[in-house]
Amino acid sequence: MKNIYILLFGLLSVSFVNAQQEFHVFPNGKSSGNGSLSSPWDLQTAFSQKPDVVNGGDTIWLHEGVYTGRFVSTIKSTRPNQFITVAPYNNGKVVLNGNIKSSSNGVLEVKGGQVIFRDFEVTWLGTFSRDESDKDFQACPGISHTSGENCKFINLQIYNNPGLGFGSWKHTGGSIIEDCMIYFNGYMAKTGKGAGEGMYVQNQSESTRIIRNNIIYNNYYKGIEVWSAGKRKELEFVKNITLKNNVIFNSGALSGNSRDNLIIATDDRNGINIAKNIKVIDNIFYHNTDFLKNEINGDAASLTLGFRKSAPVEDVLVQNNVIIGRNNALRLLHVKSATFKDNKVYSGYVALNPEEMTYISNWNFDNNHFFTKREKAYRIDNNTLYTLKEWQNLYKIDTDSKWSPIKEFDLDPVLSVTQSSQQTNRFTVVLFDKKGKDVAVDFSKYDLTKWDGYKIYDAENSNEIVVSGVLGSEQVVEFPMDLKVFQKPLHNTIAQKTPANFGVFIIEFQSEETSDKTQSLFNRIFGWLGF
Repeated sequence: MKNIYILLFGLLSVSFVNAQQEFHVFPNGKSSGNGSLSSPWDLQTAFSQKPDVVNGGDTIWLHEGVYTGRFVSTIKSTRPNQFITVAPYNNGKVVLNGNIKSSSNGVLEVKGGQVIFRDFEVTWLGTFSRDESDKDFQACPGISHTSGENCKFINLQIYNNPGLGFGSWKHTGGSIIEDCMIYFNGYMAKTGKGAGEGMYVQNQSESTRIIRNNIIYNNYYKGIEVWSAGKRKELEFVKNITLKNNVIFNSGALSGNSRDNLIIATDDRNGINIAKNIKVIDNIFYHNTDFLKNEINGDAASLTLGFRKSAPVEDVLVQNNVIIGRNNALRLLHVKSATFKDNKVYSGYVALNPEEMTYISNWNFDNNHFFTKREKAYRIDNNTLYTLKEWQNLYKIDTDSKWSPIKEFDLDPVLSVTQSSQQTNRFTVVLFDKKGKDVAVDFSKYDLTKWDGYKIYDAENSNEIVVSGVLGSEQVVEFPMDLKVFQKPLHNTIAQKTPANFGVFIIEFQSEETSDKTQSLFNRIFGWLGF
């Protein structure tokens, strides 16, 4: 019987090895290599492999270093429910640097399906122009996902690219963007305005695009555009998108003008390509504001729904979000049908359009808390303003919502604590304190028994440890809010640190030393066989 087991084990081992191959890439790898450790590929060669060489279940290991160039990935998995993984080898620091003269569509253009890209940086290094008027200027996105469904982009840092940070385009259904940091992307256009969003999202597929637990801040233009600028399209491709647990702040700040942290709309004139079935849940949208001075004047939109009268958004869910901006923080411009519940809004007023009032019977608004400059918070135009009570009586919505003056604005100090689904010792923590005092966070509801220490990083200075310490028995960690040091964008002189009233942090808990070593798969199976 044991001989049969050994034979079966041998066959399984061969199948396991054949199904899950590992390939190696070095900054100085060669196109003539075979992907082995002794003969590694260069990055573009790795990204050009056909499915008969690299397929689902395989891993392409990127060895530590800077990979300079513009890269196009066409690798794809043809095996159902199996992914190719592209990741750093041994947790090394891997940087894709797109600062070369090229007409390529991004530092990394992705055209393949069922691939996981994780744990590396996409950026421009060195000297380059961020002014479109300059003779040597090149616009270049960080990542452009143009085709290929069901990809995953996990824990990427996308920053300092002179263009869009991440383009997630219409032919890429079922993809997930998670745990990424997207910041400092964009440039100054010839018009004198900022250009370059943190993320631009479309989706033609019936599969849901998921954008989850990302940190997006200080890009030259808008934070996320769920959007199409096409005016006369004949099909729908801005639909079926979920944004959950993201924190998006200070969009447009690097250009000197605050812009939407999130806009959901299209510029369609045919009434066909309408943004629909979009879910916005548990997100935090913020623009720099001094709450002690009741600061509210000036334009700083945080959330905008709708843009064109001919393309009012449909079936949009906005639930349990924090929306902070200035006069026009919340703009409901062209909305055909929406649910807006359990949100906290700090805005000069709620901006509305007269044309959309014909659709208001399709609106489901309730249990929101609006903090505005004046009691007449709902502004349909400059001459039509309503208090919450008048709004409720006239339109029969927002029945259990509340209104307060901005001087009473406050929030629970812990806005969100989100555990990474990929690294269970890693949490994104978003905090608020009007006076900028330190905030204590209770982690006792999480299973942290196998961790004994922690390191805290400020999202605005993510390469430096702000605080490290030992995790006490009560599992409460104090976060410093009044931080002064921050990472500065390349070739920009107006960047500022976010005020002490708002902080975004990453905390990583450290593992205890244990004497028990995990046995390898082979040792455990040989033990089972009695060897």
